[in-house]
Amino acid sequence: MKYFLLIMTLAVTMQAVAQDTTGSIVGKLTDRELNDEPLAFANVLIKGTTKGTTSDFDGLYEIPNVEPGVYTLTFSYLGYETVEVPNVEVVAGKVTSVNAPMSASAGLALDEVVVTTVSRKDSEIALLLDQKRAITLETSIGAQELARKGASDAATAVTKVTGISREEGSNNVYVRGLGDRFNITTLNGLPLPSNNTAKKNIDLSLFGTSIIESIGIDKTYNAQNYGDFGGANINIVSRNYTGSGFLELGVGSGVNTEAIGVDQFYLFDGPNFSGFYDKSIPNGAFNNNFDTSWDRETRSTPINSNISLKGGDSFNLGENSKLNFFAVGSFSNGNSYREGVNRGAPNLGTGLPNSDFDYQKYSYQTATTLMGNAGLRLGAANEIKYNYLLLNNTEQKHEEFNGILDREDDAPNGGGFIQRNTFEKTLLLVNQLLGSHDLSDRFEVNWGLGYNYVQNLIPDRRQNILLPYSNNDPEGPKSFRLVSAASANHRFFQELQEEEVSANLSTSFKFKKNEDDGFDGKFTVGYNGRFKNVAFDATQFNYQILNVANQPFVDPYNIDAYFEEYGPNSGFWQIRTFRGTASTEGALDPQTYGGEQQINAGYVTLEYKFTPKFTLFAGARGEQINQTIDWSTVIQGVDSNELDTFEFLPSLALKYELNEKQNMRFAASKTYTLPQFKERAPFLFQEEINQDTQGNPALTNSTNYNFDLRWELFPSSSELVSFAVFGKYIENPINTFLIVSAANNLSYANTGDHATAFGAELEVKLDVIENERETADNILIDRLSIGGNVSYLNTTQELDYQKVSEETDFAAAFTNTKAPLQGASDFIFNADASYYTEFSETKNLRTTLAANYFSDRIYALGSTGRGHLVDKGFVTLDWITAVELGEHFGLSLNMRNLLNPTIERVNENAEGDLDTENPAIPGFLENGPVTALSFKKGVDFSLSLTYKF
Repeated sequence: MKYFLLIMTLAVTMQAVAQDTTGSIVGKLTDRELNDEPLAFANVLIKGTTKGTTSDFDGLYEIPNVEPGVYTLTFSYLGYETVEVPNVEVVAGKVTSVNAPMSASAGLALDEVVVTTVSRKDSEIALLLDQKRAITLETSIGAQELARKGASDAATAVTKVTGISREEGSNNVYVRGLGDRFNITTLNGLPLPSNNTAKKNIDLSLFGTSIIESIGIDKTYNAQNYGDFGGANINIVSRNYTGSGFLELGVGSGVNTEAIGVDQFYLFDGPNFSGFYDKSIPNGAFNNNFDTSWDRETRSTPINSNISLKGGDSFNLGENSKLNFFAVGSFSNGNSYREGVNRGAPNLGTGLPNSDFDYQKYSYQTATTLMGNAGLRLGAANEIKYNYLLLNNTEQKHEEFNGILDREDDAPNGGGFIQRNTFEKTLLLVNQLLGSHDLSDRFEVNWGLGYNYVQNLIPDRRQNILLPYSNNDPEGPKSFRLVSAASANHRFFQELQEEEVSANLSTSFKFKKNEDDGFDGKFTVGYNGRFKNVAFDATQFNYQILNVANQPFVDPYNIDAYFEEYGPNSGFWQIRTFRGTASTEGALDPQTYGGEQQINAGYVTLEYKFTPKFTLFAGARGEQINQTIDWSTVIQGVDSNELDTFEFLPSLALKYELNEKQNMRFAASKTYTLPQFKERAPFLFQEEINQDTQGNPALTNSTNYNFDLRWELFPSSSELVSFAVFGKYIENPINTFLIVSAANNLSYANTGDHATAFGAELEVKLDVIENERETADNILIDRLSIGGNVSYLNTTQELDYQKVSEETDFAAAFTNTKAPLQGASDFIFNADASYYTEFSETKNLRTTLAANYFSDRIYALGSTGRGHLVDKGFVTLDWITAVELGEHFGLSLNMRNLLNPTIERVNENAEGDLDTENPAIPGFLENGPVTALSFKKGVDFSLSLTYKF
């Protein structure tokens, strides 16, 4: 039908211009890599002139009223090779037809076509067109949009996507209210390890945007992905380069208003400026032979800085082959300061928090990145890529707590002091080898091999707790005299190592109804494998206080003086691990856990186009999962545990094109949620003040049922309006909960029979103003665009303390019988407005104002009669400006968190569906809410300069 319309258009046009003195150029642009599908919104220009146009949704274009002559046509589109067609002759009163297939591949073997340049597939328009064509519901955000919205890392980037928010202070990403355990992170389609024992996914803030080409967020499951999926598959596509050679140097500096505003900025002895630091357990640790100070140190003015160098090049190897390279190295550091309150759970009778601190945190972070890749294309059918990535990210933080440690015992009237110095380093190495091969026009093979190594270190964490010498004199001198717990003062060493080998292999066969039609479908068979080894060990040296009656006064900011005066033979203290003292056999043996996880999966998918408008994508996947874990801990001794299960996971996606600019999509699937190693290992983690956690070997899988329905409208190549509704049903949901015990530790359990989530999402991207200004040399553009998305979410889950008691060794005391999902906000809102203007071909200005809001969400479920611990919603506002000052210089100014709102967490009253039958609940909190945590992040200002050689 489209070709008939094209012929009719040509006939009418030829008749109309028969008596004219000018001619016309018409034609059709197609995407060679997508079976010659029409290529919409590509640019067509008569070289050397300002005369041109763009192709429509059917790939058709027309340039009317062209003076007779011989011209060169230029076809360009971001992400595709720009091609030139010379010797195009225009005759008066006639129509000249020029059809051109376009591709991102090198060396097109077309008559009269010359490849001149290649652009990256990271523009907003290119990714939006990919979204329009795709059958699944993946949303992508590319490097161009990341720069426009001022996202400095992948964690910030994904929060710009509808229905996604981030937990303050942890970089946990919540997708439609589902947190870390429900998501999966991949790099170029291969899985990534976690950098944290407590998390399933790697911290996305480790990935700076300089190494990112795009980030794909697939909120619906298809059988080609791993089945441990409930919220989203977040796939980071590493930066690739296929253009001419370039080298770019960038430097920058900035400040945080909270950090720069303090009189003195404190850190501690040991870690260095670069963050490449480690510290082993010394010989003679039981004799306190540590060579690092206990005390805080004054640091210089907290100025942030960054430097980066990146470059790339590509080389033609004969007519149809190309070799390309890209590399980037960068280092950045940042300083932050937080001051506020930090409080424990409120007492049911008085409503007063059990602990009540004034809180200060000084933090210094570093990020070192080294990435390189190489790509080899051999003809139009074979491509091999190698990716290497090294990330070294660190945080050095000094924390001080002043106030009441325990209203019943420790400093009940105030005057207690806690100091904690922590350095954490994550080193990640990624190696990937990827290949794609078109064996014929119908058969293709894709494969990938990955090797990941991650090391997470906490070397020599130091903690001190001092109490008033007398509880009746909270402002008086402090001492170790009343400190009862040996672990209150300690040094701690932790190491996590994880190695993983992964493999992807798939082969696809394209088929069609008859030889005259294009391909109508594709059948794919594939295999995925993940083979992981985890090893964790930790040793803590606790300082048990002795000779209590004679303990001296201690200066909280000169702890070294105490240990210098009162040595290991003074009888005032002794060092012991959780396994015993120096005389205890095996006292230096670390507490450990480790094991193996093997996932072998096979899948089949069918993509079938019933009509030109209606397409089906169905699949089925089988996963065999084996997770073995062994441990040696003081809680449960030496033991092991195995989880062995098989999962059958069907998926379905339907797409119907209502017209050239509108789509309807539907997706449904079954997935599962797998417990993590830490969640099943009975090890006691003392990661935060007053927050200890331990694993539960009885933890089992959750099962998820998902559906989505979405309508999309694409008014133009850069505009989008979409509306979606979705739902999830989760069997045996996993939650963190408070164990009913004297220690009140946290653990993990399948806390109920089911949970549900229903919601809706609306997204809009529109160009409000777009003007073209013609100059003597070229056409300059002014554009004002706006974008926004809002999501609404309603979640609920059953909480059953009897189920926990029957299935585990723990007792639970949920305040409520029903509750929203942990981390789920009812509303999430993002909005941005961008203005772009060109002063010349190489000089332009882009400025963006971006806002984000999430409503209140549960941080931890209410327990023992207290209401939920809730993170209060707040608004962030960022201003991003970038100026290109010619071919070589660029300048950017970023101002983040302009409103600097107070970040607050509160313990709410007990209300709603209260569990009045649980005997472990002594009563219900009625006189809250109580602020548990509050601080300000400060405004971040940064100025960066880039120079392109």
